[in-house]
Amino acid sequence: MGRNPYIDAPPPPPPKRAYRLTVRNTGQVIEVDPADLPDDHYDGQRGALLGLLMRAGVEIDHACGGVVGCSTCHIYVEEGFDSAPEPIEEEEDMLDHAPALRDTSRLACQCVPDGSEDVVVEVPAWKRNEVSEDH
Repeated sequence: MGRNPYIDAPPPPPPKRAYRLTVRNTGQVIEVDPADLPDDHYDGQRGALLGLLMRAGVEIDHACGGVVGCSTCHIYVEEGFDSAPEPIEEEEDMLDHAPALRDTSRLACQCVPDGSEDVVVEVPAWKRNEVSEDH
């Protein structure tokens, strides 16, 4: 995975404290340990929800590879929303393309909670990038 060369904003810092990440759709509970974050972080966003969800086996689209180039990793942060820094302008622009936008919408590749509270997310049931082909 790479870094988007058109983004000047520095990445948010990784979480400083352990927290619990719950995926409402699946009931999965992920114990997030700042000392054991996924190595395959995206766009310099060490501790971003995308990497944490993928490591836990949660199916989540990420067509651009996590470089804020699409909105396919759109999620709802139902609890713990304020534990992550506010979205940068590029994330807000991409969220404008996400269907079923809510006040709690974020891109999983950009949302990096600081560990100050537990986080509950929902992955939308629709898959914008879903294609069906017979081979």
